[in-house]
Amino acid sequence: MTHFGPALRRLVCTVSLIALAACGGGGESGTTTAAPASGSNGTTGSGNTGTTTPATVVLGTTHSGEGTYYGATGEGACSFDASTDLMVAAMNPTDYAGSAACGEYVSVTGPKGTVTVRITDLCPGCAAGDVDLSAEAFAKIADPVAGRVPITWQVVAAQLSGPVQYRYKEGSTRYWNGIQVRNHRLPIAKLEIMPSGGSSWIEVQRTGYNYFVHASTIEPGPLQVRITASTGATLQDTLPEPQDSLLVQGAAQFP
Repeated sequence: MTHFGPALRRLVCTVSLIALAACGGGGESGTTTAAPASGSNGTTGSGNTGTTTPATVVLGTTHSGEGTYYGATGEGACSFDASTDLMVAAMNPTDYAGSAACGEYVSVTGPKGTVTVRITDLCPGCAAGDVDLSAEAFAKIADPVAGRVPITWQVVAAQLSGPVQYRYKEGSTRYWNGIQVRNHRLPIAKLEIMPSGGSSWIEVQRTGYNYFVHASTIEPGPLQVRITASTGATLQDTLPEPQDSLLVQGAAQFP
């Protein structure tokens, strides 16, 4: 059984559209460009009510490894806050890929069943293909007494409500800023910015702690941001000038 300690709690400030306007940003409708996912299964009916459950869109190949569990809270290497939804997990270093796995959703199948978890942490001692689940998630796929079980898993599109979110890291200003993407239906592959008065996009490098950090001075004013998912789909938003610990609602969600 592995254990990865929780990261420091992050203080966030949720910004309403009114507050965004006061900050000089937000208010845009945003743009969305869809690209086809790698595949999906069919929609299944409930039988009694005639309603259907959403199709599960699989975004990659099937991985094999071992599943373990630990006392997960939703905090960890991905720099997310603690979560009331404990269907979360830590990814092995190979598939963590420098934090590229942060925030993605993974469907994990074990001896007893399947569970979908959000990746919020890194499991340093895990081998390639392994996933270290929360105790609550592990109990849905295996008997906890087993401790370690064979699993298969796939990255899937999340069933989420609401738009994506952007969080400026503590200490962010127009002289140095870090941006984290949250509540995203698809894995995030790239983030670009266009500062006020700019005419071209600047790709921002992602850190191992799941922030895209731009360490150079930008012009004052609103900041345009464009994110690209692993499928090629893009979203574009306008954020207020970088501010310490600011959480901003985007205009849309990935299709």
